[in-house]
Amino acid sequence: MTRPLVLVTGSAGRIGQAAVKELAAHGHPVRGFDLVPTPHTPDHVVGTLTDPQALARAMAGVGTLVHLAATPDDDDFVTKLLPNNLLGVYNVFEAARQAGVRRMILASTGQVFWARRTTGPWPVRVNDTPTPRYWYAAAKMFLEGAGFAFADAHGIEVVVVRLGWCPRTPQQVQEISEQDWAQDVYLSPNDAGRFFRCAAEAKLSERFVVVFATSKPLKIIRNDLEPAKRLLGFEPQETWPQGIEIVTGR
Repeated sequence: MTRPLVLVTGSAGRIGQAAVKELAAHGHPVRGFDLVPTPHTPDHVVGTLTDPQALARAMAGVGTLVHLAATPDDDDFVTKLLPNNLLGVYNVFEAARQAGVRRMILASTGQVFWARRTTGPWPVRVNDTPTPRYWYAAAKMFLEGAGFAFADAHGIEVVVVRLGWCPRTPQQVQEISEQDWAQDVYLSPNDAGRFFRCAAEAKLSERFVVVFATSKPLKIIRNDLEPAKRLLGFEPQETWPQGIEIVTGR
């Protein structure tokens, strides 16, 4: 059976490259979308989340969307978060709907439960009341809500994943090394790639699902990983600090 074309937005980033690599290695046709060309991915579109025409080109023929592109943390709201994490969500979702995309896999964040990262009670369950850190996490709650709306209104399968901390820089690796809670919610690039492959391949029993994804916790299970295993077949294989060499280069 021919597998659907997978579009990965944010495909040139740390998690994006891991997702593209894992999907392609398992026989999925993959297209990238980012501000710059996607390494080792001949089929890619260069564009911004505020450009509906570029998104329409990227979405043509796509069956599964992995939406990672966003301003990746708190930043200036008007110039960064508003165009990329709010308007960008609208543009991406509308382009996906118009192109007939059948499954959307949406990257949210563990920051929507920020207050409980150090205080508990643990593990945090997917249906617990969110406690978003600030504007970035609040914008991710918008993403999650829009995902539910699209599943309900348009019958699109939607997987929302609240990702752990997958470091982008050596400085973030250092931050994780200094905080026990961060090591428990660490997400290695390899485990991130495996998650998105599982999410693309799983036969969903529900149209809208929300899961956490981290690597194996070092000490305390702070986020409930059971739904990702039960619904998507994802089980992390690495533990902090496995995989940091991909970020640090050594």
